[in-house]
Amino acid sequence: MDDYRIFAGESSRELAALIAHELDQPVGALDLGRYSDGELYAKFEENIRGMDIFVVLSTIPPADNLMQLLLILDAAKRASAKRITCVIPYFGYARQDRKDQPRVAIGAKLVADILTAAGASRILTMDLHAAQIQGFFNIPFDHLYGSAVLVPYLRSLQIEDCTVLAPDIGSVKMARSYAKRLGADLAIIDKRRPRPNAAEVMNLIGEVENRNVVIVDDMIDTAGTVSQSAAAAKELGARNVICACTHALLSGAAVERLSTSPIRELVVTDTVPNRELLLQDRLKVLSVSSIFAEAIRMIHDERSISSLFS
Repeated sequence: MDDYRIFAGESSRELAALIAHELDQPVGALDLGRYSDGELYAKFEENIRGMDIFVVLSTIPPADNLMQLLLILDAAKRASAKRITCVIPYFGYARQDRKDQPRVAIGAKLVADILTAAGASRILTMDLHAAQIQGFFNIPFDHLYGSAVLVPYLRSLQIEDCTVLAPDIGSVKMARSYAKRLGADLAIIDKRRPRPNAAEVMNLIGEVENRNVVIVDDMIDTAGTVSQSAAAAKELGARNVICACTHALLSGAAVERLSTSPIRELVVTDTVPNRELLLQDRLKVLSVSSIFAEAIRMIHDERSISSLFS
């Protein structure tokens, strides 16, 4: 298996190193830098002609990360790589998946188009904010699930009288899956969002009194939703509240909100880097490197990755 290489963008160097270690591969030589005016450049410092390459880079803000991925793709295409797979642990712009208001952009579709135009042969990502984004691409798309590491950890806690709480209607499918695998009950928060990054809890559907509650979601950005959901569960008599999510963006006032919330433990993955530096007293970071490594191995060997979904 010496005809493939793993390369890392700046936003995912640590995760790429862990993935490469799982595959017993070095991280490939890739020069990423900036000109004095801030313009990005990318250059492969080894021969990749005819190779199957995997570029690991989360497209988290700022937009420089997305631009860097596009430049890497273009450089790989011009260096005659055989196949270029974008390994995007966190797929940015996924919240802009439909025209829900007049005169707005569908950012997820735009990103799909420009990644394909830049030379991507395949996309590998985890826990899209909206699963239908897979249909925006006309190239192969593999979608992994953070529950592969989150569920075993939650099971290890041996939570008694457990209720899984969906913090909004959009996360009900995910919450139902967690509840089934944990042998737990299901509850749902009915909320409204008057504007972006703002949420108001309207009702809680289900039983949380004297229960241990696990809130699950695909991402936490400003933490308004999960903080309010945790507070609502506590007010209705929940014993303890744990939150599990795949992507910990933790922007704006997120750290402050979580610090003052009744959430006892926040369990996240390393799709977004350096989260372990925040909320050290209650944050647990799990690595998804082994899942991505196995998916990369299967893709390179032209084998089905469906076994990773079970």
